[in-house]
Amino acid sequence: MAETVLIIEDDPTMLRGLKDNFAYTGYIVQTAADGEEGLNAALESRPDLIILDIMLPKINGYEVCRLVREQGVDVPIIMLTAKGQESDIVLGLNLGADDYVTKPFSVRELLARAHALLRRRQAEETDRLRFGDCELDLVQHRLLRNGEEVSLTPKEFGLLAFMATRAGRALTRDEMLNKVWGYNVFVTGRSVDRCVNTLRSKIEPDPQRPTFLQTVRQIGYRFDLPEETH
Repeated sequence: MAETVLIIEDDPTMLRGLKDNFAYTGYIVQTAADGEEGLNAALESRPDLIILDIMLPKINGYEVCRLVREQGVDVPIIMLTAKGQESDIVLGLNLGADDYVTKPFSVRELLARAHALLRRRQAEETDRLRFGDCELDLVQHRLLRNGEEVSLTPKEFGLLAFMATRAGRALTRDEMLNKVWGYNVFVTGRSVDRCVNTLRSKIEPDPQRPTFLQTVRQIGYRFDLPEETH
């Protein structure tokens, strides 16, 4: 069954272009040209994915994102933003967005991000995640690579599981610290960086050119599942 994407964008040229590209790829596409219309569509139709511009008339994208999440709509949201400031992007992610694309952007990149986020649901519904030559067992807390168990510390396993079950999402360092290390532990973002570097040495075919654990500049990291990974 085809998945439904809701595109909320006030630029008519961009809206038409995105609609045509997503429809051509096989999605059922709904559109909205302002924040109020988009919010109503999101709450009424419950699409599988939302593409959300930030600078919208009537209700801006941040507020749409916040209200959608408050109403319990748990679908992937990708922000489209002309703003490159770290604080703007982090605000959107903290309000519940899953990823962002900064204008101008490649439509192919946006489609890839959308596909990755929709595949995340598959990861959330299974006890075992396979990527490359690795298998992550979420029940037994084990990582196998080519059938051999890889030694992970509790924090390494926790971070890998947290990221892998949110494949396609841009995750801030603060979010990872709070979820894996805990709110009451005094650590810094450098702890996340060190843990990611160690994980890369254990799961990546080439740690210097990572396939799975991608750096999101000035924000944090994202776990990518390439097309050939099942």
